[in-house]
Amino acid sequence: MRVGLDVGGTKTEVVAIDADGVIAGRVRMATGWGPDAVTRTIVDGVRALGAEAGIDLAAVRSVGVGIPGQIEPGSARVVHAVNLGVDELDLAAAVGPQLGVPVRVENDVKAAALGAFALHGGAGTMAYLNLGTGVAAGIVAGGELWRGARGAAGEVGHISVDPNGPVCRCGQRGCIEAFAGGGVIAERWGRSGALPVRDVFDAADAGDAGAIELRRGLARGVAAAVRVLVLTVDADVVVLGGGITALGDRLLVDVVSELGASAEASAFMRSLRLEDRVELLPAGSPAAALGAALIGAAHDPEEALAHG
Repeated sequence: MRVGLDVGGTKTEVVAIDADGVIAGRVRMATGWGPDAVTRTIVDGVRALGAEAGIDLAAVRSVGVGIPGQIEPGSARVVHAVNLGVDELDLAAAVGPQLGVPVRVENDVKAAALGAFALHGGAGTMAYLNLGTGVAAGIVAGGELWRGARGAAGEVGHISVDPNGPVCRCGQRGCIEAFAGGGVIAERWGRSGALPVRDVFDAADAGDAGAIELRRGLARGVAAAVRVLVLTVDADVVVLGGGITALGDRLLVDVVSELGASAEASAFMRSLRLEDRVELLPAGSPAAALGAALIGAAHDPEEALAHG
């Protein structure tokens, strides 16, 4: 058995996969705040597989963790996981002795890319575009996660697509994230609600001019990210995941429409058939936790994927 955890800002998802890569157990729990609480969440999550999912913990051979923030190359040290209250934490040192198995760590979006690739069939080149509070992507080509020279491959959220557009949190104007990031949309919407982006879509359907502008901007930002990912790595498919994709076809229809409209003036862009190369991650898919389990299965994440 191999265990993977997707440690999110509010909840943590834990899965166990068997030798064939089949999910044998799955639990969810609240995520603690701060390094000590995050450590307890991971340990408790693994143990919950035994208590709640009936997994034989003696059969667990590895643990992989997908977590927000930056992962120092070649280590299990996470830094700047601000949504978890973690400035710096060596997860292998913190949880490894308690669990008694190797612990490996990856950024949550990159872990989700590996998991989505496996769920999609594990062939070709796939880009996973995460639409949550921010916007980022993970790229898997030929079964290998592409990180780039400094681990920044896939940071498409901070590509400026409109120099006169809204100011992004990074300081630039018109970044993809400034249009499509859930956090920015919520701020610009400025109305309280449990699901601000869904509220924006509902208000747009009702004819609210401000909501219509925000909704169009979201579709424009996502479409721009899809174009970037196809034009730079020629991904066979761009899979959309993250919290915003809970909108389902309401989001996908807008994005496909924007891709089609933007290609009208270019025979080359039409030839790429971008509308046919974008999909939604199926609702409820544990992509990040699955990817983390694959990462934990071997010293090399790509080896874990190839043999998982």
